[in-house]
Amino acid sequence: MGKFVVFVHASADSEAGKLPTTQELKEMTDFNTQLANAGVMLAGEGLLQSSKGARITYSDSDPVVQKGPFPVDNLVAGYWVLKLDSLDEAISWAKKIPFKTGSVEIRKTAEAEDFGEAYTDELKEKVEELRKKTEEIAKQ
Repeated sequence: MGKFVVFVHASADSEAGKLPTTQELKEMTDFNTQLANAGVMLAGEGLLQSSKGARITYSDSDPVVQKGPFPVDNLVAGYWVLKLDSLDEAISWAKKIPFKTGSVEIRKTAEAEDFGEAYTDELKEKVEELRKKTEEIAKQ
């Protein structure tokens, strides 16, 4: 079992700040309920337009901050984090998203075995401590 992130691509409408209608919100809530009832939804959120955000570019010098808006290409307007057995299962769920237009991208999260020997026992312990801490923060 792994975690998959389904990224909702932004559109001209989402970047213009156009929010979903009551009907669209109802459909999305119904879909999220299906995910939750199936025990696969770990998280999911919509994102506001990029004009309310920033990008930071890193290099050998100080990070460079650029405030939005950004071109609509390659922007994310929302996401789900799903706990599933396979990419095929993620695709199956994504086909049920109640969108009439747009697109999503599905990506599997990296797991401990993906990092090989670089992921030492000491790092594993620290990551587990961080997981516990973030779970406590989420409960607050």
